[in-house]
Amino acid sequence: MHRWSKLFIPTLREAPSDAEVASHKFLLRAGYIRQLGAGIYNYLFLGQRSLNKIIAIIREEMDSIGQEFLLSALNPREAWEPSGRWNGMGDNMFRLKDRKGAELCLAMTHEEIMTEIARKELRSYKQLPQIWYQIQTKFRDEPRPKSGLLRVRQFTMKDSYSFDLDAAGLDKSFDLHDAVYRRIFTRCGLSFVAVDADSGAMGGSQSQEFMVYTDAGEDLIASCPACGYAANVEKATSRLDPIIEMEPTGDGMPELVYTPGMGAIADVAKFFQISPASDIKCVAYMALRRGSGKVVDSWHGVAAFLRGDHQVNETKLTGLLGATELRPMVNEELEAFLHAPAGFLGPVGLAPAKQALADGLTVVVDHSLTARKNMVAGANKLDYHLRNVTAGRDFQWTIAGDIRTVLEGESCPTENCTGKLVVGKAVEIGHIFKLGYKYTQSMGATVLDPNGKEITPIMGSYGIGVERILTAAIEQSHDQNGFALPASIAPFQVVVTITNTSDPALMAAGESLAAELDRAGFDVLLDDRDERAGVKFKDAELIGIPFRITVGKKISEQQIELFTRSTSTTTTVALADAVSTLRSLVFPNTPVSQAG
Repeated sequence: MHRWSKLFIPTLREAPSDAEVASHKFLLRAGYIRQLGAGIYNYLFLGQRSLNKIIAIIREEMDSIGQEFLLSALNPREAWEPSGRWNGMGDNMFRLKDRKGAELCLAMTHEEIMTEIARKELRSYKQLPQIWYQIQTKFRDEPRPKSGLLRVRQFTMKDSYSFDLDAAGLDKSFDLHDAVYRRIFTRCGLSFVAVDADSGAMGGSQSQEFMVYTDAGEDLIASCPACGYAANVEKATSRLDPIIEMEPTGDGMPELVYTPGMGAIADVAKFFQISPASDIKCVAYMALRRGSGKVVDSWHGVAAFLRGDHQVNETKLTGLLGATELRPMVNEELEAFLHAPAGFLGPVGLAPAKQALADGLTVVVDHSLTARKNMVAGANKLDYHLRNVTAGRDFQWTIAGDIRTVLEGESCPTENCTGKLVVGKAVEIGHIFKLGYKYTQSMGATVLDPNGKEITPIMGSYGIGVERILTAAIEQSHDQNGFALPASIAPFQVVVTITNTSDPALMAAGESLAAELDRAGFDVLLDDRDERAGVKFKDAELIGIPFRITVGKKISEQQIELFTRSTSTTTTVALADAVSTLRSLVFPNTPVSQAG
């Protein structure tokens, strides 16, 4: 049992003006965190208690499938070079030098370090599979820290890594993590969804994110209510309705048309009296390919073509190209690679490079264009467009693929499903990857198979953002007065509020009940402060404790009031039944003999 009068809980009436999302506002107001710098926070007493409970749940579940390590957050450059990520991580990585001039970094993740241990210590197939995990501080030089603990430069992560003999083993390790993650997030009281996702800088094949829907999220999720399909828009696909092609004009070959000042899709569609879906949009980029070893970084011109009513999904495009970074072409680069001004760019007459990010211009075409005909496109000439443009006949490409962002209302991609996609904001709380051989191969990790032959283990990588579980819980359950945390991760499960501490009878009853609850195994906070009852009630609602027991005038009738924060409802309970009633709420699925 803890006494509020003895604790440091610095609540605030108002949140700082720069706090935008609910979780940021309430974590500050409730005294869970205080900001030290941009994207850098100190966790105070209540915040640390909640984080410790989250970590305990994660540790208990992860111990059922893996072994806990603790790796150094300070890494030498040499550990990151074989994978190419010393350069590949770019400015996101904190870098420093020691007094002798040796280059080091603060680790964002630990694929390389775990692989280094595996390379030196694993010798035989008999030692596989292995699942190693840690719960540790990570660092990222976030360019735009914001939204409290959602986008920070220092954070706590549970990261785990699997080493298996073959793809079938990796499938099992992946599925084990999937099941464990679902148990973790369920125990933390979150309403979540698992979605297909992009692997990003981690690399690999299959990737799955665990998301919590909230307007504070920066990820967009496309989902189908009819069948349950869900994917991050960086990965999501859809089925497009058939397009009625335009009738050709003249001889049906590309025809040059004067279109003065019509660089916008809407203007072109209106002029030609066509749907934007029949106009070809061009978005021109410079793509960075990171070098490794003696190979230097290099930038390459890319022209991406898609329907006029679609938007380029840069994550998809980056992955399709195998690039590290994209940026828009400037005017001088448009002239050098396409010999044309912005607003009038088109695919006809271009000479596509033979392979992506090779010498020349890489031409990328979205799948939705490859079978189209009689479209309109820029003529690569100021104030001119071409009509009767047909893919394959009038222009070629280096590579074709899915490079567009799906839109709400498009048809679900699942076979035989007639549902329509819904797009909503979400926060990522966990991510699991099938890495494949990216790290074990580049770092030379091998084991001997049953025949004595050297083979390369296959890897998986799996992460959970500890602070993000706390913030997601607040985002999904808050009101104007504060928030309600699930009992499993709240700093205290119940606050016993004595309405008048100058009344000896109330004090004695409150002290006795708090002690009884403590003996029954509850995390109890006794509000014994010499404050007005209204102040105590407001503070209790603010700081997220799921249940409040009020010891007030009804104690003379051997009754207390039980307030449930998530529903803002109050019930009168006999004092003798307080423990059993609270137990049924905090541990609803636990036998009485095990509760608490």
